[in-house]
Amino acid sequence: MKTQTPPCILSAWETNEEPLRYWLAHQLAESELATDVLHDIFLKAVSQGMAFCEIDNPKAWLFQVARNHLVDLYRKDKYFFRLADSEQSGLVSEETDDKAVVDDLTQCLPRVLSELSDDDCDIIRRCDIQGLSLQQYATENQLTLPATKSRIQRARKRLREQMISKCQVKTDDSGAVCCFIPRSSDPE
Repeated sequence: MKTQTPPCILSAWETNEEPLRYWLAHQLAESELATDVLHDIFLKAVSQGMAFCEIDNPKAWLFQVARNHLVDLYRKDKYFFRLADSEQSGLVSEETDDKAVVDDLTQCLPRVLSELSDDDCDIIRRCDIQGLSLQQYATENQLTLPATKSRIQRARKRLREQMISKCQVKTDDSGAVCCFIPRSSDPE
């Protein structure tokens, strides 16, 4: 048995199809995709059946469904776009080079950490290196969580300043570490 589309849906669709089509075409670069989305919106309206007739503002409902559909499309496509093979290989080698520089930079860490105050060294070692949570650190040291967060931020800032100064860390235009002068952990 074939069910009929309620007249309220057909009337709302007839009134709003062109504005929706125009808006979707403006939002999406591909006209075929805009047509597909328009079709999906119509099906969503039809799936509401007679409940659609009780909607106070059908135009607003249709545009809200369109916006939600676009958000879903953008979220899905954001993480799954394809790169050409040549672009992929360039990213892999840059990433590998960046990791190598940062991994090598750890040579400076023991020396610079030893030159920080005991409090700074302790919170960085325990939380950042050993993985203790800030809440656990706060409890063990009878501190409030906000005080612990402030303490680790200040310690990280001083560590960064020491790394830049003592290891002569340089960054590129994007802020990534590009080079440094290694220091041994033995005092000079």
